Amino acid sequence: MCLKDPYGRIIDYLRVSVTDRCNLNCAYCRPENSPFLSRKALLTSEEILAFCREAAILGIRHIKITGGEPLLRTDCCSIVEKLKKTSGIETVTLTTNGLLLREHLGRLKEAGIDGINISMDTPDRACYAALTGSDRLPELLDSIRSTAGLGIPMKINCVIMDGLVPVTDYLALAEMARSFPADVRFIEAMPFGSTPMPALNHLDILKLLSSRYPDIKPEESERGFGPAVYYRIPGFTGCIGFISAVHGSFCKSCNRIRLTADGFLKGCLGFESNICIKPLFRQAGYKDALQKAILRTVSQKPPCHCFGGKQSGAEHKSMSKIGG
Repeated sequence: MCLKDPYGRIIDYLRVSVTDRCNLNCAYCRPENSPFLSRKALLTSEEILAFCREAAILGIRHIKITGGEPLLRTDCCSIVEKLKKTSGIETVTLTTNGLLLREHLGRLKEAGIDGINISMDTPDRACYAALTGSDRLPELLDSIRSTAGLGIPMKINCVIMDGLVPVTDYLALAEMARSFPADVRFIEAMPFGSTPMPALNHLDILKLLSSRYPDIKPEESERGFGPAVYYRIPGFTGCIGFISAVHGSFCKSCNRIRLTADGFLKGCLGFESNICIKPLFRQAGYKDALQKAILRTVSQKPPCHCFGGKQSGAEHKSMSKIGG
Protein backbone atom coordinates (compact mmCIF):
# COMPACT_ATOMS: atom_id res chain seq x y z
CA MET A 1 0.00 0.00 0.00
CA CYS A 2 1.13 3.56 -0.70
CA LEU A 3 0.26 6.50 1.56
CA LYS A 4 -0.26 9.79 -0.30
CA ASP A 5 -1.27 13.16 1.06
CA PRO A 6 -3.58 15.62 -0.77
CA TYR A 7 -0.58 17.14 -2.58
CA GLY A 8 0.65 13.88 -4.08
CA ARG A 9 3.54 13.44 -1.64
CA ILE A 10 4.27 9.81 -0.75
CA ILE A 11 4.37 9.42 3.04
CA ASP A 12 6.66 6.54 3.95
CA TYR A 13 8.69 7.92 6.86
CA LEU A 14 7.71 7.98 10.55
CA ARG A 15 9.61 9.79 13.29
CA VAL A 16 8.90 8.34 16.72
CA SER A 17 9.90 10.25 19.86
CA VAL A 18 10.25 7.73 22.69
CA THR A 19 10.93 10.29 25.44
CA ASP A 20 11.11 14.05 25.99
CA ARG A 21 13.81 13.62 28.64
CA CYS A 22 17.39 14.58 27.91
CA ASN A 23 20.70 14.62 29.75
CA LEU A 24 21.59 17.95 28.11
CA ASN A 25 19.84 21.31 28.17
CA CYS A 26 20.30 22.88 24.74
CA ALA A 27 18.60 26.26 24.48
CA TYR A 28 17.07 25.75 21.02
CA CYS A 29 15.51 22.40 21.98
CA ARG A 30 14.20 23.10 25.49
CA PRO A 31 14.48 26.89 25.83
CA GLU A 32 11.92 27.35 28.57
CA ASN A 33 13.51 24.64 30.74
CA SER A 34 10.05 23.09 31.05
CA PRO A 35 9.37 20.05 33.24
CA PHE A 36 9.56 16.63 31.68
CA LEU A 37 6.56 14.41 31.11
CA SER A 38 5.81 11.84 33.77
CA ARG A 39 6.82 8.34 32.78
CA LYS A 40 3.16 7.30 32.94
CA ALA A 41 2.42 9.84 30.22
CA LEU A 42 4.80 8.18 27.76
CA LEU A 43 3.75 5.56 25.27
CA THR A 44 4.84 2.07 26.34
CA SER A 45 7.11 0.04 24.09
CA GLU A 46 4.14 -2.22 23.31
CA GLU A 47 2.09 0.78 22.20
CA ILE A 48 4.93 2.14 20.07
CA LEU A 49 5.44 -1.21 18.37
CA ALA A 50 1.72 -1.75 17.83
CA PHE A 51 1.39 1.66 16.22
CA CYS A 52 4.40 1.05 13.97
CA ARG A 53 2.99 -2.29 12.82
CA GLU A 54 -0.21 -0.59 11.65
CA ALA A 55 1.80 2.23 10.05
CA ALA A 56 3.86 -0.35 8.13
CA ILE A 57 0.68 -2.01 6.84
CA LEU A 58 -0.39 1.36 5.40
CA GLY A 59 2.94 2.09 3.73
CA ILE A 60 5.44 3.44 6.25
CA ARG A 61 8.86 2.00 5.36
CA HIS A 62 11.38 4.05 7.34
CA ILE A 63 11.37 4.81 11.07
CA LYS A 64 13.56 7.25 12.98
CA ILE A 65 13.74 6.89 16.76
CA THR A 66 14.16 10.30 18.42
CA GLY A 67 13.71 12.12 21.74
CA GLY A 68 14.65 13.92 23.93
CA GLU A 69 17.53 11.53 24.25
CA PRO A 70 16.12 8.14 23.21
CA LEU A 71 18.88 6.12 24.89
CA LEU A 72 17.63 7.33 28.29
CA ARG A 73 14.86 4.78 27.79
CA THR A 74 16.11 1.42 29.01
CA ASP A 75 14.03 -0.34 26.36
CA CYS A 76 15.26 1.78 23.43
CA CYS A 77 17.54 -0.92 21.98
CA SER A 78 14.77 -3.49 22.38
CA ILE A 79 12.38 -1.22 20.47
CA VAL A 80 14.93 -0.91 17.65
CA GLU A 81 15.44 -4.68 17.57
CA LYS A 82 11.70 -5.39 17.35
CA LEU A 83 11.11 -2.70 14.74
CA LYS A 84 13.80 -4.27 12.58
CA LYS A 85 11.76 -7.48 12.65
CA THR A 86 8.50 -5.73 11.75
CA SER A 87 7.13 -6.70 8.35
CA GLY A 88 7.26 -3.82 5.87
CA ILE A 89 9.82 -1.73 7.74
CA GLU A 90 12.94 -1.31 5.60
CA THR A 91 15.13 0.93 7.76
CA VAL A 92 15.31 1.90 11.42
CA THR A 93 17.64 4.73 12.46
CA LEU A 94 18.32 6.68 15.64
CA THR A 95 19.02 10.31 16.54
CA THR A 96 21.08 10.83 19.71
CA ASN A 97 23.30 13.37 21.47
CA GLY A 98 25.88 10.59 21.68
CA LEU A 99 26.64 10.70 25.40
CA LEU A 100 25.13 7.28 26.12
CA LEU A 101 25.80 5.85 22.69
CA ARG A 102 29.10 4.09 23.27
CA GLU A 103 27.68 1.74 25.91
CA HIS A 104 24.75 0.82 23.65
CA LEU A 105 26.56 0.49 20.32
CA GLY A 106 27.07 -3.27 20.55
CA ARG A 107 23.39 -3.90 21.19
CA LEU A 108 22.32 -1.49 18.45
CA LYS A 109 24.69 -3.15 16.00
CA GLU A 110 23.29 -6.57 16.88
CA ALA A 111 19.75 -5.23 16.52
CA GLY A 112 20.57 -4.22 12.94
CA ILE A 113 20.38 -0.44 13.27
CA ASP A 114 20.63 1.11 9.80
CA GLY A 115 22.15 4.42 10.80
CA ILE A 116 22.77 6.83 13.65
CA ASN A 117 22.49 10.62 13.62
CA ILE A 118 24.63 12.30 16.27
CA SER A 119 24.00 15.88 17.38
CA MET A 120 27.12 18.04 17.64
CA ASP A 121 26.76 21.81 17.37
CA THR A 122 30.38 22.76 18.01
CA PRO A 123 33.76 20.99 18.23
CA ASP A 124 34.96 23.45 20.89
CA ARG A 125 34.80 22.09 24.43
CA ALA A 126 34.05 25.37 26.19
CA CYS A 127 31.42 26.36 23.64
CA TYR A 128 29.84 22.89 23.86
CA ALA A 129 29.58 23.17 27.63
CA ALA A 130 27.97 26.61 27.35
CA LEU A 131 25.45 25.44 24.74
CA THR A 132 24.45 22.20 26.44
CA GLY A 133 25.05 22.93 30.11
CA SER A 134 27.39 19.95 30.31
CA ASP A 135 31.15 19.58 29.82
CA ARG A 136 31.00 16.20 28.08
CA LEU A 137 32.38 16.80 24.59
CA PRO A 138 35.14 14.15 25.02
CA GLU A 139 32.46 11.49 25.62
CA LEU A 140 30.66 12.56 22.47
CA LEU A 141 33.84 12.34 20.42
CA ASP A 142 34.52 8.86 21.83
CA SER A 143 31.06 7.78 20.67
CA ILE A 144 31.69 9.16 17.18
CA ARG A 145 34.96 7.25 16.93
CA SER A 146 33.35 4.06 18.23
CA THR A 147 30.43 4.32 15.82
CA ALA A 148 32.82 4.76 12.91
CA GLY A 149 34.87 1.81 14.17
CA LEU A 150 31.84 -0.49 14.07
CA GLY A 151 31.00 0.58 10.54
CA ILE A 152 27.54 1.89 11.42
CA PRO A 153 26.43 4.58 8.92
CA MET A 154 26.63 7.91 10.72
CA LYS A 155 25.55 11.51 10.24
CA ILE A 156 26.70 14.41 12.40
CA ASN A 157 23.99 17.06 12.81
CA CYS A 158 24.75 20.68 13.68
CA VAL A 159 22.06 23.27 14.36
CA ILE A 160 23.22 26.65 13.03
CA MET A 161 23.18 29.28 15.78
CA ASP A 162 24.16 32.84 14.98
CA GLY A 163 26.21 34.48 17.73
CA LEU A 164 26.34 31.41 19.97
CA VAL A 165 28.93 29.52 17.94
CA PRO A 166 31.91 31.12 16.16
CA VAL A 167 31.58 30.62 12.41
CA THR A 168 35.05 29.06 12.39
CA ASP A 169 33.53 26.17 14.35
CA TYR A 170 31.41 25.32 11.33
CA LEU A 171 34.55 24.94 9.25
CA ALA A 172 36.01 22.63 11.89
CA LEU A 173 32.80 20.58 11.94
CA ALA A 174 32.89 20.26 8.16
CA GLU A 175 36.40 18.82 8.47
CA MET A 176 34.89 15.88 10.37
CA ALA A 177 33.52 14.67 7.03
CA ARG A 178 37.15 14.33 5.97
CA SER A 179 38.25 12.55 9.14
CA PHE A 180 35.26 10.20 9.54
CA PRO A 181 33.03 8.19 7.21
CA ALA A 182 30.16 10.50 8.11
CA ASP A 183 28.03 13.17 6.50
CA VAL A 184 28.10 16.48 8.38
CA ARG A 185 24.78 18.31 8.12
CA PHE A 186 23.99 21.92 8.97
CA ILE A 187 20.39 22.47 10.09
CA GLU A 188 18.60 25.79 10.27
CA ALA A 189 17.20 26.41 13.75
CA MET A 190 13.43 26.03 13.66
CA PRO A 191 11.40 28.75 15.43
CA PHE A 192 9.45 26.77 18.03
CA GLY A 193 8.26 28.13 21.37
CA SER A 194 10.55 31.01 22.31
CA THR A 195 13.19 30.09 19.72
CA PRO A 196 13.52 33.08 17.33
CA MET A 197 13.72 32.98 13.56
CA PRO A 198 17.24 32.01 12.51
CA ALA A 199 19.53 34.80 11.34
CA LEU A 200 22.02 32.45 9.69
CA ASN A 201 20.82 30.17 6.91
CA HIS A 202 22.24 27.43 4.74
CA LEU A 203 23.45 29.91 2.11
CA ASP A 204 25.60 31.67 4.71
CA ILE A 205 27.26 28.38 5.65
CA LEU A 206 27.64 27.30 2.03
CA LYS A 207 29.34 30.63 1.25
CA LEU A 208 31.66 30.12 4.22
CA LEU A 209 32.55 26.61 3.11
CA SER A 210 33.01 27.70 -0.51
CA SER A 211 35.58 30.26 0.60
CA ARG A 212 37.60 27.48 2.25
CA TYR A 213 36.81 24.72 -0.25
CA PRO A 214 36.34 26.31 -3.71
CA ASP A 215 35.89 22.86 -5.31
CA ILE A 216 32.77 22.03 -3.28
CA LYS A 217 29.98 20.92 -5.60
CA PRO A 218 26.48 19.39 -5.38
CA GLU A 219 26.41 15.66 -4.73
CA GLU A 220 24.79 13.80 -7.60
CA SER A 221 23.68 10.65 -5.79
CA GLU A 222 20.69 10.51 -3.45
CA ARG A 223 21.48 10.10 0.25
CA GLY A 224 18.92 9.11 2.86
CA PHE A 225 15.18 9.68 2.97
CA GLY A 226 14.96 13.23 4.29
CA PRO A 227 15.07 16.83 3.04
CA ALA A 228 18.84 17.35 3.20
CA VAL A 229 20.65 18.69 0.13
CA TYR A 230 24.21 17.40 -0.11
CA TYR A 231 27.52 18.70 -1.41
CA ARG A 232 30.82 16.94 -1.87
CA ILE A 233 34.32 18.25 -1.20
CA PRO A 234 37.18 16.48 -3.01
CA GLY A 235 39.22 14.37 -0.61
CA PHE A 236 36.42 14.08 1.96
CA THR A 237 35.03 10.69 2.92
CA GLY A 238 31.58 12.03 3.79
CA CYS A 239 29.39 14.73 2.32
CA ILE A 240 28.23 18.10 3.61
CA GLY A 241 24.46 18.41 3.95
CA PHE A 242 22.05 21.28 4.50
CA ILE A 243 18.56 21.02 5.98
CA SER A 244 17.01 24.39 5.18
CA ALA A 245 13.83 24.24 7.22
CA VAL A 246 13.04 27.96 7.05
CA HIS A 247 14.78 29.44 4.02
CA GLY A 248 14.74 26.47 1.65
CA SER A 249 12.21 24.26 -0.13
CA PHE A 250 11.79 22.09 2.95
CA CYS A 251 8.18 21.05 2.40
CA LYS A 252 7.68 20.22 -1.25
CA SER A 253 9.10 16.72 -0.81
CA CYS A 254 7.89 16.10 2.76
CA ASN A 255 7.45 12.36 3.27
CA ARG A 256 6.82 12.07 7.00
CA ILE A 257 4.52 12.04 9.96
CA ARG A 258 5.52 12.21 13.63
CA LEU A 259 4.52 10.50 16.85
CA THR A 260 5.33 12.36 20.06
CA ALA A 261 6.49 10.61 23.21
CA ASP A 262 3.09 11.08 24.85
CA GLY A 263 1.16 9.73 21.90
CA PHE A 264 0.19 12.65 19.67
CA LEU A 265 0.32 11.98 15.95
CA LYS A 266 1.35 15.02 13.88
CA GLY A 267 1.38 15.63 10.16
CA CYS A 268 3.54 18.77 10.30
CA LEU A 269 6.14 20.22 12.63
CA GLY A 270 4.85 23.73 12.17
CA PHE A 271 1.24 23.25 13.26
CA GLU A 272 -0.38 22.24 16.55
CA SER A 273 -2.83 19.92 14.79
CA ASN A 274 -2.60 16.37 16.12
CA ILE A 275 -4.49 13.21 17.03
CA CYS A 276 -4.03 11.61 20.44
CA ILE A 277 -3.67 7.86 19.92
CA LYS A 278 -3.34 6.74 23.55
CA PRO A 279 -7.11 6.31 24.10
CA LEU A 280 -7.31 4.20 20.93
CA PHE A 281 -5.45 1.32 22.56
CA ARG A 282 -8.36 0.86 24.95
CA GLN A 283 -10.75 0.16 22.08
CA ALA A 284 -11.55 -3.41 21.07
CA GLY A 285 -10.76 -2.59 17.46
CA TYR A 286 -7.67 -0.53 18.21
CA LYS A 287 -5.77 -1.67 15.11
CA ASP A 288 -8.44 -0.27 12.81
CA ALA A 289 -8.63 2.88 14.94
CA LEU A 290 -4.86 3.41 14.66
CA GLN A 291 -4.98 3.01 10.89
CA LYS A 292 -7.82 5.54 10.66
CA ALA A 293 -5.80 8.00 12.75
CA ILE A 294 -2.83 7.60 10.42
CA LEU A 295 -4.96 8.05 7.31
CA ARG A 296 -6.63 11.13 8.79
CA THR A 297 -3.27 12.66 9.73
CA VAL A 298 -1.90 12.12 6.22
CA SER A 299 -5.08 13.52 4.64
CA GLN A 300 -4.75 16.69 6.73
CA LYS A 301 -1.09 17.43 6.03
CA PRO A 302 -0.71 21.09 5.02
CA PRO A 303 1.18 22.06 1.86
CA CYS A 304 3.85 23.89 3.86
CA HIS A 305 4.90 24.79 7.40
CA CYS A 306 4.22 28.25 8.82
CA PHE A 307 7.58 29.05 10.43
CA GLY A 308 7.86 32.77 11.04
CA GLY A 309 4.24 33.42 10.14
CA LYS A 310 1.22 34.45 12.17
CA GLN A 311 -1.08 31.67 11.00
CA SER A 312 -3.75 30.29 13.27
CA GLY A 313 -2.82 26.93 14.74
CA ALA A 314 0.94 27.44 14.56
CA GLU A 315 2.95 25.16 16.85
CA HIS A 316 4.25 26.82 20.03
CA LYS A 317 5.72 23.84 21.86
CA SER A 318 9.48 23.40 22.05
CA MET A 319 11.30 20.80 19.96
CA SER A 320 11.84 18.57 23.00
CA LYS A 321 8.06 18.23 23.41
CA ILE A 322 7.44 17.50 19.73
CA GLY A 323 10.38 15.19 19.14
CA GLY A 324 13.66 16.06 17.41
